[in-house]
This record gives sequence, structure tokens and C-alpha cells, in this order.
Amino acid sequence: MQRGKFITFEGSEGCGKSTQIKRFVEMLTDRGFETIQTREPGGTAVGERIRDLLQHDDAGSQLTDESELLLFAASRAQLVREVITPALERGTWVIADRFLDSTTVYQGGGRGLNIESVQQINAFAVGDTMPDLTILLDLDAATGHTRAVAATGDKPDRMESQPIAFFEKVRQGYLDLAASEPERISVIDASDSIEGVAAQIREVFETKFPDFDATK
Repeated sequence: MQRGKFITFEGSEGCGKSTQIKRFVEMLTDRGFETIQTREPGGTAVGERIRDLLQHDDAGSQLTDESELLLFAASRAQLVREVITPALERGTWVIADRFLDSTTVYQGGGRGLNIESVQQINAFAVGDTMPDLTILLDLDAATGHTRAVAATGDKPDRMESQPIAFFEKVRQGYLDLAASEPERISVIDASDSIEGVAAQIREVFETKFPDFDATK
């Protein structure tokens, strides 16, 4: 049995990840692939508790930037060992809503934490489990923030409550990361229509995995 593939979706708030992940998973299923979806933070019982603390619990407003970084890493470490790695070994394709790149750009670029320290913590959390392909949905910060706020109404989470300057740093961090790892990270123009974005992603998928047969 072939080992499954690990594909992550990244991008700032409002870029359309949820919509495109749903379409992508449907495409894989139609082609005969077994898939599971994960999200960060979360995806396990432990991770979901951490997610609530990071995004919605009032106590989370007191978190230092360093504590935030370590909580994201803790959620990811649990997810990798409990869910992602076992699934890949079974031949299942794992489609993730965020992974280590989010920490690099949000806590490293956005929060201004030392990048080398962030990368070391990321490496410890994920071990040898790295994405085979990362889809980066790129959208200007102002448009993305407007979309995100509209989607959540009057109750934005901790990240959505950050100023536009924070998201501009995040976007640039993603683009810098993509430039440094072009073999893994594919940048998609998320300002296109939903169908247009899906077509871009499908093209990337077919180019990256031209010979992968779901029946083997």
C-alpha cells in the first residue's frame, strides 16, 4: 500500500480556506482517494481544548506571545502523533486546515518572535511529518479581514481582532516562506472566483501528483 499524502492549506483570515478544502476533499473522494481532514489548533480532544483557550476563552486574553506559540505547538504535536501519522501510514490522504507554517508566520512574523526559535519548536512538534504539498491562498490583508469579520459577525476571535498591520505582516510572511520553499508551497490567487480558485488548486494537484493511483 502506498503511503498517503499530506496536503496543507494555509492563508490569512478570510482567504477562503474552508470553502476550498471542502471542494478539494470532494475532488479527491470522487477520484477514489480515502481522506481525512484536520484543523489547527484542534483535531484531537486535547487540541480542541487548546483551541477554545486560544480563540474564545476570556483567559486567553492574558496569554503571552511565547505561551501562545507553545500552545499551538502542543496541539500540533498531539495531532501529528494521534491522527496524522497513523492515517498516512494507512494510505489515507490527510488534508489539513493549517499546520506549522501558520505558526512560523503568525507567531514569528506577526508576533515578532525569534524565527529560529519558532522553527526549532515547530521541528520538535512535528518530527518527520511534513506536508507533501502546501496550498497557500493569497489575498490582500484588508479584503481578507473584511471577509473574516463579516463571517463571524460581532464576535471575532482573538486572531481576527488583531489590527490590519498584523495581517499585512502575516501575508508577507507567507509569501516569503513560499519563495524560500517553492517545491512544497504553491501560491494561489485567492481573489479569483470560487470556481477559479478551485481550478488553480486542481491544476497544482495534477502537476504535483500526475502518476498517483488511488487504486494501488
